[in-house]
Amino acid sequence: MLKKAQLKTIRRSFALPSKLIDEVLSVSTIAEQSNLNKLVTVALQEYVNNKKRREFEKSMLEMANDPEILRECGVIEKEFKQTEMDGLSKER
Repeated sequence: MLKKAQLKTIRRSFALPSKLIDEVLSVSTIAEQSNLNKLVTVALQEYVNNKKRREFEKSMLEMANDPEILRECGVIEKEFKQTEMDGLSKER
């Protein structure tokens, strides 16, 4: 039987402001409050996800303003303009 790959755990010690911990605990469920390690893990994963999402959005904005891409979109739009209303009547 194959063993499941175990996730490597890195142990670190952090000093966090007590006000932040109080705020976290005030918005957490009882189950979450009993496992601050999991809360920190979730918070760091959300941080990574937000950074990646913002980077993707930045890339999309850059693409949307790229003259070459805009030209290509114009060509595609022009090529498909004739078929845009295929099968659709103006009466509805």
